[in-house]
Amino acid sequence: MKQVLFTLIMMLCTTLTWAQNAEKLYNEGKSLYDAKKYEAAIEKLRPAAEKGHKKAQYRLGRCYDKGNGVEEDHQMAFYWYSKGAEQNHAKSLYQLGKCHYKGKGTPVNYTKAVQYYTKAANQGNANGRFGLGKCYMKGKGVKADLEKAKSLFQKAVKDEKDGPEILQELKEEASFGDDDAKAILKMIGE
Repeated sequence: MKQVLFTLIMMLCTTLTWAQNAEKLYNEGKSLYDAKKYEAAIEKLRPAAEKGHKKAQYRLGRCYDKGNGVEEDHQMAFYWYSKGAEQNHAKSLYQLGKCHYKGKGTPVNYTKAVQYYTKAANQGNANGRFGLGKCYMKGKGVKADLEKAKSLFQKAVKDEKDGPEILQELKEEASFGDDDAKAILKMIGE
């Protein structure tokens, strides 16, 4: 009995050390990423992602998506976003929806884009709401519904964290002549 208890305690300690190590690697990698030291960030993020750290998986996906510290590779970005999405990580869900919407690393599939955008939006992710709004606006993956689109766009731009950035990007796109951005701004009264 003592041996079984000892074994269980050792297993628990090993699991906790492993999880703390992944978190430490992620935090170090994120700091390097934020400092735009992408190659050094990859050295921390990859082992954390391989250990199942969902935020590291998302961030590693971003590196591949944008070519930060690694060669741009949309299939690898899709892979790492998928890993984070399997753990219901909102930013990974949004990015996976975007991959399906744009056909980055996977064939275009608007139905799947809607599914992932919806999961992200249901967690309060402003970008997920915005992506889902575009699907409703254009009738891609869902029946077109301009009222639903408008509601989603308004919630996205009113989000305290990401709303100002979304609104700024919309205004920039509109200034470059993007008709969708102009229509969205008009729809939300901007």
